[in-house]
Amino acid sequence: MRLKVIRTIALASALAITAGLTGCSSGGDGAVQAELSKTEAEVFTWWADGSEKAGLDALVGVMAQQAPNVTFVNAAVAGGAGTNAREVLAERLAIFDPPDSFQLHAGAEAADYVKDGQLRDLTSLYEELGLQEAFPQSLLDSMKVNDKIYSIPANIHRANVVWVNPEVLKAAGIDPKEKFKTTRDWIEALRKIRKIGKTPLAIGQSWTQLQVFETTLLADLGADKYSGLWNGKTSWTSAEVGSAIDNFRTLMSLTNENRNDLEWQQALGMVQDGSAGFNIMGDWAAAELEGQGVTLGTDILYYPVPGTEGDFDFLADAFTLPVGAPNPDGAKAWLTAVASPAGQIAFNKAKGSIPARTDVDTSTFSEYQQGALKDFSENTIVASLAHGAAASPTASGIITTALGDFLASRIDQAEFQSTVAAAFK
Repeated sequence: MRLKVIRTIALASALAITAGLTGCSSGGDGAVQAELSKTEAEVFTWWADGSEKAGLDALVGVMAQQAPNVTFVNAAVAGGAGTNAREVLAERLAIFDPPDSFQLHAGAEAADYVKDGQLRDLTSLYEELGLQEAFPQSLLDSMKVNDKIYSIPANIHRANVVWVNPEVLKAAGIDPKEKFKTTRDWIEALRKIRKIGKTPLAIGQSWTQLQVFETTLLADLGADKYSGLWNGKTSWTSAEVGSAIDNFRTLMSLTNENRNDLEWQQALGMVQDGSAGFNIMGDWAAAELEGQGVTLGTDILYYPVPGTEGDFDFLADAFTLPVGAPNPDGAKAWLTAVASPAGQIAFNKAKGSIPARTDVDTSTFSEYQQGALKDFSENTIVASLAHGAAASPTASGIITTALGDFLASRIDQAEFQSTVAAAFK
């Protein structure tokens, strides 16, 4: 990806950004006033295709209506559910060449950027746009770093969803309507699928494996002890965690051998085409499947990952204002569109997620989304590890590396647990 000319980050730049946050008036549905001078907004994401790109395009359309003088510059980097994008972003931030806004997952993922002085506090923008009242308090609390907020969420996703091909289950002698109460119960069903020559559980590259790991921890530990892994109340070296890791290892033995070569859409496609029985994937899969003409609830079934009924493993896509953003007016126009009721509705209808705002009309949302809205309001909310809500990028990176070493038998289970435990001391 071509980088722009390196910009010098000095006091004048910081003052310009502060002025950009406070000097632009807004009105109506978060609309930026027409007197905004012509500028651009370079927005960095990993949404390059499918339902993710459709959601991005919907947001761009909203900003075009609210701020017609702002030209959107798409800096998306494809692949790896953000892994590739974050590598490119790190290079740009290291040479002081930030975009005007970049995507991250709301929550602990912002911590390292804040520590390195790379994000601006958005508290004043929250106050200006009335966002403290629009977003649920639990979400606001989860997004704070040192009691400040550094991003604006576009949505809420659920990570602990399993997607099911009912015909594969029937062929294996499994009732498609059966929901398995525990991981062990589910493993027995997966073994039946293997006996008919199908892949029991289809997964993709490393981050999807981390997602399987987190949902197994949630299923086996329960919401309170799972959350305790991130705040120090649950020991990573405990026997309970060890038992969950045993189950995870068994689940991985029932997956496709080419998992490290597949994007999440390809792994999901194995369920869709009938070569696999199950796939664990966040609920962005709903829009991906419906976009291909799949009838959810008939062609493909879905429900919480076995053992996690009543828990909502949440993540939120969010956008930031980097220190040194070259076009603060454009950045503000983008963030305003993301936060606006119109932006939240357009984006989430396209992407299959649910709005972060609680004051928007969701009556035209899909059947899946209606269920997700209900569950988010009633379930126990926990934070996703694989998607940046539960742990900082540094801690998450340690877990991902150790998990890869463990699965490749480079380290044993005891060493895996002690390595991860050290990351949270």
